[in-house]
Amino acid sequence: MKFDFDRVIDRRGSGCFKYDALQMLYGRDDLISLWVADMDFAIAPAIREALQKRLDHAVFGYNLRLPVFYEVVGNWVHQRYGFQIEASWIVHSPGIMPAVNLAVLQFTQPGDGVLIQTPVYRPFHDAVKAHGRVLLTNPLLCRNSYYSIDFDDLEQKLRLAKLFILCNPHNPVGRLWSNDDLLRLGSLCRKYKVPVVSDEIHADIVYDGHRATSIAALEDFADNAIVCVSPAKSFNLAGLSSAVIIVKNPALRQPLAKMIESLHLYLGNSFGIEAIIAAYRDADDWLAELLIYLQDNRDYLVDFLKRELPLLKLATPESTYLAWIDFRALGMGEDALLGWLVEKARLALDPGTKFGVEGSGHMRLNFGCPRKLLTEALESLKEAVRKEF
Repeated sequence: MKFDFDRVIDRRGSGCFKYDALQMLYGRDDLISLWVADMDFAIAPAIREALQKRLDHAVFGYNLRLPVFYEVVGNWVHQRYGFQIEASWIVHSPGIMPAVNLAVLQFTQPGDGVLIQTPVYRPFHDAVKAHGRVLLTNPLLCRNSYYSIDFDDLEQKLRLAKLFILCNPHNPVGRLWSNDDLLRLGSLCRKYKVPVVSDEIHADIVYDGHRATSIAALEDFADNAIVCVSPAKSFNLAGLSSAVIIVKNPALRQPLAKMIESLHLYLGNSFGIEAIIAAYRDADDWLAELLIYLQDNRDYLVDFLKRELPLLKLATPESTYLAWIDFRALGMGEDALLGWLVEKARLALDPGTKFGVEGSGHMRLNFGCPRKLLTEALESLKEAVRKEF
């Protein structure tokens, strides 16, 4: 490989939430940290060079995104997600979750129903409940650890909803929703006049030669969609707090843009702007190698569990660098399981109920790390299981 993904970088002491919050959240700081959804890899050299060039300029006043920004974003979204956009559709946000929260505030009122599909990323829950909206859930169907959409339940819940928050691809279960899934989902949302906020932050991390499709790329769903994209996951840039919202329909775009402008959230930061341009224009070779490495990690993890830890169940992730592992065969409640993982296996994983009650008995593991760390984690887990089960 041209790029070194095996390099282990010590992130402790850098103000890194994934490592420096271990003592606060898990009670000890000597754990193998595979919880927070950021990767342990150095960023692409092309991005680092762009940031260094911007740093060397040495002046950091208010920002204006030049035409190249819109051109690069438009090309990436079209080529990667099949969604052809215009520059005027782009709205700026300091992150995808701020965008989701702003959409909840702008398009619903306190007491309105907002629908999510559980188990799902915890901030989706918070974006609804923190603002006094009613949380509606469409629990995913699970068979042999493989998840699918319960469309009958979805239709019933859409009758009660004013907004639907979609995770495409899905975190934590790793599903890459098919075009048929998205067509059926989009048709129901359109039928009941429920706008879709689509978090597509994991859309670049897709395996086995497949490609993610934006819900807005299908039929005329773009008129009913608020699409959120960012290089934060695929290029490991979450700390730069930069995202793009794509909204075709002026009836949705203009109120959202007005709110973002009134809150002064549109200027962005100098490094985030440069990083997006460099990632989407100059770093696709790095991403291509990253996907090979991540898929190898995924396959290693799946094979290891089947061979060495058959009590633990995992459906092969189709997307994301996150594994949704079923620990229920060990027979422990979640608090006991989490404590056992910390004390016996020395692992920091994300507990399943963090993603909704449907996640009980599960843990989310981040395999976006050098193989050495993943191997160490799995061997430690194997040893802990063999000693007690």
